[in-house]
Amino acid sequence: MIEVLYFARIREDLDVEREQLEWTGGISDVAALIAYLCDERGAAWSTTLRQENLLVSVNQAMVNTDHQLADGDEVAFFPPVTGG
Repeated sequence: MIEVLYFARIREDLDVEREQLEWTGGISDVAALIAYLCDERGAAWSTTLRQENLLVSVNQAMVNTDHQLADGDEVAFFPPVTGG
């Protein structure tokens, strides 16, 4: 099982705070997880999760989308940070 958390604007855009997904070897890394979610859920998910500079953490450590996933991982998506 993979616990997926959505924060801030991403949570608002997708109208989901968290969910648990059955882990399979097909979801091997963060990029594969994003592809799975976008393919299964449509355009709004694709627009939101494929935005430039999306921030992702796995088990509370910031990672790139090529980070490998394992059963029991917690994946969190954060919107890009802006400031001035």
